[in-house]
Amino acid sequence: MFTGARRLVAAVRCTEWATGGKVSARRFGSQRQLVMVEPSPTAGVAVLKLKNPPVNSLSLEFLTELNINLEKLENDKTFRGIIITSDCPRIFSAGLDLKELCGKNPAHYTEYYKALQNLWLRLYLSNLVLISAINGSCIAAGCLISLACDYRILADNPKYVIGMNETRLGLVAPFWFKDNLVNTIGHRASERALQLGLLFPPAEALQVGIVDKVVPEDQVQSTALSVMAQWLAVQDHARHLTKNMMRKSTADLLVKQRDADIQNFISFLSRDSIQKSLQMYLAKLTQNKG
Repeated sequence: MFTGARRLVAAVRCTEWATGGKVSARRFGSQRQLVMVEPSPTAGVAVLKLKNPPVNSLSLEFLTELNINLEKLENDKTFRGIIITSDCPRIFSAGLDLKELCGKNPAHYTEYYKALQNLWLRLYLSNLVLISAINGSCIAAGCLISLACDYRILADNPKYVIGMNETRLGLVAPFWFKDNLVNTIGHRASERALQLGLLFPPAEALQVGIVDKVVPEDQVQSTALSVMAQWLAVQDHARHLTKNMMRKSTADLLVKQRDADIQNFISFLSRDSIQKSLQMYLAKLTQNKG
């Protein structure tokens, strides 16, 4: 448990981050709190909650705040681990905000895609223990956030699904999405999942290995804390060096090809057929809301 000054310092820092302290000044004109950072009952562990209702779509503003808060936690020696979860009912994250991908200029697409690349690299190579407490559906780039963590726990609700469904929208998952998935569930399972845009319910998700544990919905957070304790029992230095050894070669592929990856993304996204497909899908979503 947090005790004395250490607990007070951690709570104050989490409050400063959640309310947009000095480093979080960039808000794109919005005063919404999109990321909540709170101390957990376990010493050295922060809980990072995604809070961009209704579906935690990854807007540029949201991506930026995620990157800022993760950087702060990385640089604060008070914390050794982060539990990432959702503050939105029944959804962990629906992935990229398609409104960011429609009718914008190349400069905007570049800024947006760089923010997404930065988020994945920061998560994937983090020196902290990252546990994804998945308390709702976890789709596409939302799934990527979970895959970049060290451990994934999914609520046992048949309505919750996890996977990368980009092909169902006429899109192609970037190569580093693919690499992260292959490293998690293997080549053949990834090939099938990506081509078909499969979304796995809990039992299938556990069977294929895209999550590590499935538990009753009311036990997701407590299980995350229990699993975190197991990971924190290992010396940070040794664990992080081992993590880096396992993951650096995969991350380096993106680092070496970042500019080319951005250009490929913009070129693909700028096709008339892709823009029309996205606009039709957004229009369908709007109709369904109505």
